[in-house]
Amino acid sequence: MTATVLVIFGLVYLGMILGGLPFLQLDRTGIALLGAIAMIATEAVTVEQAARSIDLPTVLLLFAFMVVSAQMRLGGFYDWITVRLSALPVTPATLLGVLIAIVALLSAVFSNDIVCLAIAPVLVDACMRRKLDPVPFLLGLACAANIGSAATLIGNPQNMLIGQTLHLSFGAYAVEAAVPVLVGLLLTWVVIVICVRGQWQLTGEAVLEVQPELEMRALNRWQTAKGLGIALVILLSFLFAPWPREVVALTAAGVLLMSRRLHSSRMLGLVDWELLVLFMGLFVVNDALQRTGLPAQLVSDSAALGLHLDHPAPLFGTTFLLSNLVSNVPAVMLLLPVANHPLSGTLLALASTFAGNLLIVGSIANIIVVDAAARHGVIIDWKRHARIGVPVTISTMAVTALYLWLRMHSMIHA
Repeated sequence: MTATVLVIFGLVYLGMILGGLPFLQLDRTGIALLGAIAMIATEAVTVEQAARSIDLPTVLLLFAFMVVSAQMRLGGFYDWITVRLSALPVTPATLLGVLIAIVALLSAVFSNDIVCLAIAPVLVDACMRRKLDPVPFLLGLACAANIGSAATLIGNPQNMLIGQTLHLSFGAYAVEAAVPVLVGLLLTWVVIVICVRGQWQLTGEAVLEVQPELEMRALNRWQTAKGLGIALVILLSFLFAPWPREVVALTAAGVLLMSRRLHSSRMLGLVDWELLVLFMGLFVVNDALQRTGLPAQLVSDSAALGLHLDHPAPLFGTTFLLSNLVSNVPAVMLLLPVANHPLSGTLLALASTFAGNLLIVGSIANIIVVDAAARHGVIIDWKRHARIGVPVTISTMAVTALYLWLRMHSMIHA
């Protein structure tokens, strides 16, 4: 049975690396789902064990914030704020700085993937109207969304999982993450400005090549105000109320679904059901592996060889590597069992999120931005992304490592 589990687990995580499997029309979600089905079919886990392995509070929290983000998107908020931003009478470098700040703030409260999905097309159109090269701004959008989402335990899926599993304080985590996130955003701006070298404008040929076709939603002030008000209530509840976070968020989503104007089918149509299925499938696959005892044995054997995966430095490096191999959510699921240090939660959240800027496939937010750009005639290949993504990742990871090292030393001497 152990061999069967290892084969299924290996195929699932090979699929996470490749984004699919040879000769099969499967994406990462399909692979995770089939992996879970295979674990149940081979009796590696029972149906009851599979159900218990799914962290329902995390799934509910993720679903609830997808509904809140859908409210903001249907209310036209993301389109409105992007258009207003692009109309600011400032230099391109300043415009980039304002964009990074706004995107980071939105991503800390709403899903970074949804923010990128909503803003990217509008941003391309706005840049074209000002005859600006959209690429630096699109890469700034992707990097800022990733980094900004690390500021809170609700900014991205892996942070939600970490916060729920390790029972982290919402406010305490935000305080811990503030310095690396703020410095990371500043470094992102500096890296992009240096890489652009003052060449912000499009050439005549490039202007003719790119022909954006955009249908923007008009701002619905009531729907936007309702969404922002609900989001504020959620945040205040997380900070000051003793209620379970998933219950608060789910209740808030229920309130938003009770609308006289926005049909529930439109809102639920914007929920990323595939991501929820991916989560549930990986929960089952990882639980089956844990039941074999092999992960605990691996940690023990690694410690005997001098590599203590539950220590901060090895955990930091392993998080970075796995996040770029199998993506950040699967990486976090694998590493959570060894997150025993008081700062392990912060370390996992920051390292897994910042690592996503390295390559296009490192995070869903990157893929969303690149795909949206391509649909509007703006091509961002892996080399163009890497020119900014690699230095942004190296610098932000270095700052994060230094910050965590200082925090750990301060805890030792406290």
